Amino acid sequence: MTPVELSRTVLRAMRHAVDAGELCVDVPERVKVEPPRPGGCGDYATNLALRVARDAGRPPREVAELLSPWLAAEAGIAGVDITGPGFLNITLAGAPAEALVRDILRCGESYGHVRPDTGALAQLHTPHEVRAVVVADSARRILRSQGVLVRVTSDAAPDREWVDTLGVRVDAYGRPPEPLPTLRPVPAPADPLRLGRDAGRWALLHPAAHDHPRITPEQGGDEHLAQRETNPLFRVRYAHARSRALTRNAAALGFDSAPGPLQSPAPDEAASHELLGHLAAHPPVLAAAARDRAPDRLARHLVAIADGLLAYQHTVLPLGDEKPSAAHRARLALAEAAGTVLAGGLSLLGVSAPDYL
Repeated sequence: MTPVELSRTVLRAMRHAVDAGELCVDVPERVKVEPPRPGGCGDYATNLALRVARDAGRPPREVAELLSPWLAAEAGIAGVDITGPGFLNITLAGAPAEALVRDILRCGESYGHVRPDTGALAQLHTPHEVRAVVVADSARRILRSQGVLVRVTSDAAPDREWVDTLGVRVDAYGRPPEPLPTLRPVPAPADPLRLGRDAGRWALLHPAAHDHPRITPEQGGDEHLAQRETNPLFRVRYAHARSRALTRNAAALGFDSAPGPLQSPAPDEAASHELLGHLAAHPPVLAAAARDRAPDRLARHLVAIADGLLAYQHTVLPLGDEKPSAAHRARLALAEAAGTVLAGGLSLLGVSAPDYL
């Protein structure tokens, strides 16, 4: 990884931390990485935490501690140490892409999940409102992926149509004898059932809890049903379907996937690096979504992975008279890994991931 690539990696890790709500600060356009000064360690160091600490309203070392796990999760980073008042010292990995892809393909749709159960318990309570119940249902799935045992209760039994169409589940209902912390996202402005299960759940889960979901035709709610690239749900499901199509097309050409050096054409190195970064960030995104009961963070992360895969997909298969090579097999493995993460993430949102679209 060159210093320029590492600089982009550091900024991407910071964007992940900001998107996850752990930092409230503008991400700078550039960041300088350089060999560690005396007292430092690793291959490179950056003073990013010191630069943004004042605007973040936190001590530099605390900012560095928040950024460290996000940066450590990036492809190509073997480790991150904090020295002095808040310098981030970065050790690069030897062959991170291959290791990451192997890990995802080994774990399958459970990549980023915590096993075995941690023994932690969580209680989610909701009012009798469709969006709150859907958010709780997805938050339950995400929390279970992190090894947490979850019980969901509501003020009243969910409507039968919510169960049948949206697939929600509530363990018990009725007002609790003692007040419970309650999930209260901005209520749905209209009945989402007309959108069906996949689009209906996505319409309720993709916006942050404080944002108004678009449900009615007047609000542009029908966009959730449109099969075009302006629809984030379509892009995510289409990217998953494309990953499966690449596997079928490769089989027709007589080769399959095998993790290894990508050897992407020079113009496409940035696309592969960006996709790998999003895949490496998946476990901390799941952890943050579980901690904050925020399925919207996972939904937005899946959109980023899908966009990365769609930008990268054209490098996977041989072109013209080109013969399949080890590099093609490695690129196919990366595409399959991205499709696997998309399928697992959609499952946690309660949305299907068809192989054909």
